[in-house]
Amino acid sequence: MPNQAIDKKRILTRIRKIKGQVDALEKALESGQECQLLLQQIASFRGAANGLMNDILQTHLRDELRELLPPGDPQLSKVDELAGLINSYLK
Repeated sequence: MPNQAIDKKRILTRIRKIKGQVDALEKALESGQECQLLLQQIASFRGAANGLMNDILQTHLRDELRELLPPGDPQLSKVDELAGLINSYLK
């Protein structure tokens, strides 16, 4: 679980958006929408879920590594750099 309240709020917002996308897919399926629309919606929430996983991974990495370093340690900037690097490879 994210240690920072702002991280938790951001992640919950992402989850709620994904929930909305899944609800929209369910409604589209129930109303008999074309497969192309359904596939677009699936691709959309799949991308959102991947983004959520990336966000949680980065938050976890930052939280765990920051616990190992004393406040004000210059290595804290390296934690952010590493998290950004991981983010770029997971996109």
